[in-house]
Amino acid sequence: MNQEVRLRFAPSPTGYLHIGGARTAIYNWLYARKTGGKLILRIEDTDAERSTEESIQGILDGLRWLGVTWDEGPYFQSQFGEEHRAAARKLLESGKAYKCFCTREELEKKREIAREQKLDFSYDGTCRKLSPAEVEAKEAAGLPYTIRLKVPEGDGAVVFEDLVYGRIEKKYADIEDFVICRSNGQPLYLLSNAVDDARDRISHVIRGQDGLANTPKQILIYQALGLPVPRFAHMSLTLDPKRAKISKRSHGELVAVHFYREHGFLPWALVNFLVLLGWSNPDSREFFSRDELIEAFDLGGIKRANSIFNVQKNDPKFITDPKAISMNAHYLREMPVEELEPYVVAELKKAGIWQPEFAAERRDWFLKTIDLIRSRYHFLTDFATLGRPYFADDFGIEEKALKKNLLKYPDLKEWLPLLADRFAALEDFSAAETERVIREVIEELDVKAGVIINGMRTAVTGQLKGAGMFEILEILGRQRVVDRLRRVVQFFT
Repeated sequence: MNQEVRLRFAPSPTGYLHIGGARTAIYNWLYARKTGGKLILRIEDTDAERSTEESIQGILDGLRWLGVTWDEGPYFQSQFGEEHRAAARKLLESGKAYKCFCTREELEKKREIAREQKLDFSYDGTCRKLSPAEVEAKEAAGLPYTIRLKVPEGDGAVVFEDLVYGRIEKKYADIEDFVICRSNGQPLYLLSNAVDDARDRISHVIRGQDGLANTPKQILIYQALGLPVPRFAHMSLTLDPKRAKISKRSHGELVAVHFYREHGFLPWALVNFLVLLGWSNPDSREFFSRDELIEAFDLGGIKRANSIFNVQKNDPKFITDPKAISMNAHYLREMPVEELEPYVVAELKKAGIWQPEFAAERRDWFLKTIDLIRSRYHFLTDFATLGRPYFADDFGIEEKALKKNLLKYPDLKEWLPLLADRFAALEDFSAAETERVIREVIEELDVKAGVIINGMRTAVTGQLKGAGMFEILEILGRQRVVDRLRRVVQFFT
């Protein structure tokens, strides 16, 4: 019988969910769904000073917004502290770990000697050599101690097959006897993590490449405790344009999932973008539905080379990776308008321009309007900013549009009201009929079409560019267009 695939996403709640963590969660989620396995959410909250309820909630909210669902949990690592301590005691009793009484000062002195000799410091196993009587005497004297794992001696090595990087081998001689419990009795991450993985029956660990250096130590702990060793797949790192690792400390909210939510990204667009930061399929496809991505995803597609996230942290404007923006714009254009509708509704509500009639008697108009204007938009927030003239009458005029399309041609203060009168007399205010009237007026006035059409665009939308002018007029409707064209004189006074 094949082992059930069980994966875990195990974030530390010491801040918001950032894109690196989100990408790890997405890869684990995709592989769980691809294999019919289970995803376990484990909150590693043992750092009591830095872990906060706000961060925990932020992680949960971020995952839910992205659509990353988990099958078990969230479990909290702090609830299993006694299990972790029991594992440490088991290792001591079995002789696979030992008590280390070396003080911080003694260890620092040894590090200093190593630095002077230009050597890498590695613990020399001083306390490993203590006899039982010596250990008992030090304990009787009340000396504090840490617990170190006994790394096997000899010419052997820890060997494992990473599902991304292939065969990895680390010689025992290159691994020091490492601490698994602090002197205050608190188990360290490597021990707690191994115990938790065994309890949760984790079969696969998908995580960042920066965890690869610790994997041999973790494997030694699994083996010492007689626990099954999961299969490992280490993802390449996400770097900024200067090839520094993306981090909360260095890049702030520009790498926070909630930042992209607040700035108008569709959740699936961000998921699709993050997946491609470090993974590709043979046909180099870029856009996937949920089911298509689950079907296509495999660990063999994870790249070994680090990926670049083009975050611009010093730019005063909101600029993120152009590929992310382009992908978001693609989904704004291509997703079924009925699926886009609730996102637009939310933006209009936030902007205070939502009208209940848009969801009732004017819903058909509302959907047509979304469909018309979305082709040039990059963010959901554009519907409440650039789209404001379609949903409200109080909108601003772009300064460049005012100067270029209106004030440059003073005669427009008479020509546009003339068009308004012609429109007011129209029985059929369709795109075809308004175009016919506009062409007639252009011919009568013997003026360039662009002067009239661009001037009209700025008068009725306040903008320099946009969707097709005749379709805009039909969507706005006769009364709005007539009123806005007639009040154009105010811009010339």
